[in-house]
Amino acid sequence: MRVKKQKRHRKSVRFYTACFGFRQPFKVLCDGTFVHHLVSHAIKPADNALSNILSAPVKLFTTKCVIAELKGLGTSYSESLQAAHLLAPARCDHENSTSADACIMDIIGQNNSEHFFVASQDVDLRKSLQEIPGVPVIYGLRKALFLEPPSSFQREFVKNSEEKRMHMTELEYKMLRKRKNRPADEETNDSSYENDDSEDDNNGMGIVTKPKTARKGIDVKDKVQFKRKRAKGPNPLSCKKKKSQDKPNLVPVREKTDGENSIRSRSGQRKRTRKAKKKDGLV
Repeated sequence: MRVKKQKRHRKSVRFYTACFGFRQPFKVLCDGTFVHHLVSHAIKPADNALSNILSAPVKLFTTKCVIAELKGLGTSYSESLQAAHLLAPARCDHENSTSADACIMDIIGQNNSEHFFVASQDVDLRKSLQEIPGVPVIYGLRKALFLEPPSSFQREFVKNSEEKRMHMTELEYKMLRKRKNRPADEETNDSSYENDDSEDDNNGMGIVTKPKTARKGIDVKDKVQFKRKRAKGPNPLSCKKKKSQDKPNLVPVREKTDGENSIRSRSGQRKRTRKAKKKDGLV
């Protein structure tokens, strides 16, 4: 069960990093309900618990509006208030403190430009965040923490954005048409003027020049030209080996003496006589 959970979380993290540009260390924006859940269930240290879910280092953030909301809840949330003061403050432009939900929604905005992971136990806030592209949501269940999978809205948003990238916009199409038609018109005008001048100059000489076409005037190649690889030399494996010339023997040959020659000749004669006797049946 734990392995399946880790695989599911890794798949979700991969989706947000690939499609929305999330980078490590991940930033996690915590509201008061999530901080209170961590304290009440003794999930310490919180950054290690969240880094285990995301399989990456994390930094925890909160806002001054969240801290003000925890202050107003009384002494029962004093430990949660102390824990919230230890988190890094996220930039909040509210002069007067507002509700934590409204503050988080303002920080996230329309596209979550700061790339925050939002950690909350508020169900309504989590549902509203899933309607914004590129906002991953974390919640707790007893002593376990979970990363919600991307919503159908977020997946549809990514699909549509990919299709838009593949197609040309109207402005790009108009610019391309202008760029394509402009050089051809200019080249035809220039070629007509050049032809008139060349005909006047070459009437006495009897030289006829061919007019330049519009295709030659444009510095665009019709086909991609590839460089052909030419053999620099013969393949050494396909060539015959050179015959080695007879080298003079550098080792001095010992001359045979008359005694050695006489001994070998005698032994040869003995062998011959024995073979002859065997044939005749004398031996």
